[in-house]
Amino acid sequence: MCNNGLTPINIKIEETAKNYECVKGYENLIDREMEAEYWTHPANSVKITGQEDSKHTIHVYTDGSKGEHRVGSGITIFTFSSITDMKKYRLNGQCSINQAEQLAILKALENIQYMETNKRTIIVFTDSRITLELLKNRKNHTYLIEKIRMKVIKMEMRNWKIEFNWIKAHAGYQENKLAYRHAKEAATNGDIDECYKRIPKSAVINELSDLSVTKWQNEWDHTTKGAITKSFFPKIVDRLKMKINVTPNFTTMVTGHDNIKSYLHKYKILDSPVCSCKSREQTVDHI
Repeated sequence: MCNNGLTPINIKIEETAKNYECVKGYENLIDREMEAEYWTHPANSVKITGQEDSKHTIHVYTDGSKGEHRVGSGITIFTFSSITDMKKYRLNGQCSINQAEQLAILKALENIQYMETNKRTIIVFTDSRITLELLKNRKNHTYLIEKIRMKVIKMEMRNWKIEFNWIKAHAGYQENKLAYRHAKEAATNGDIDECYKRIPKSAVINELSDLSVTKWQNEWDHTTKGAITKSFFPKIVDRLKMKINVTPNFTTMVTGHDNIKSYLHKYKILDSPVCSCKSREQTVDHI
C-alpha cells in the first residue's frame, strides 16, 4: 500500500485499538471533555472585554511556553500596580501550548480567590486568542476550559468581578514579559514537579501514528514483495509527505503491474515481452 499512502489494514486496526484503549482506559490522563453533569450553565458566561486600560484592582498576566518535551505556565499578579505574586508551573511534556495558557489562567484565579481586599475586581490578560474563543464557545467543554468557567462562577458568587482581555504577545508589555519569563523557566526547569498531566487526545493520536509508521517501515524493509515500488519509495515517512495524484498509469509504473509487456508476458497474456521499440524487453526501467 506504499504507492497510495494508505496504512496497511493490520497496522491500522492495531493503531485504532490502542487509541481506544488509551482514551477509554486512561481517562484521567487524557484531556477530554468534562462530563455533562459538571458543565456550567450557558447563562453563566465569561466576560471578555477589549479594554487594555482598566480600573480593576487586580491585574493578572498569564502566559505559556512549550519547548522540546517541556511545557510551562507563568503568572504575574499586580494589585494597585504593585506586584503581589508571581508563579510558575510545569505541565507534562506532551501537553500543548494552549493547555499551558489555560492552566496559567486557572492557577491565577486559584491564587487570587482567597486574597483579602475590599475591591474585588480582576482583569486577566492573555495573549491566547484561542483560549478566549474557547471560553466564549458554549459547545466546548474541554477540561481546563470548563474548570476556568467553574472557578469564575464560584468567585463571582463571592462578589468577585472578573473580566478577560487579549494582549498582544511580545509587544513590549513588561508585565506580560514577566509572565512569559516564568513560563519559560518552568518549561526548562526539570526540578519543578509536573502539576498537570492530562495530555490532549491529539498527542495520543500523533504518537500512535508515529508508532504505526515505524512498524510499517519495519515490515516494508523485510518484505520480499513490491521490489519495484520499494525502489521508488524506500522510506514510508517520505512517501507520506508527498501529495501524489494516483492514476492507473502511475500505479503501473511504481508497481510494474498491469499494462507492461514484461508483466503481461509473465502471465502468458502476451506472446512476447519485447517493447514496441524492438530494442529490449519492456520493463519499468526500460520505459
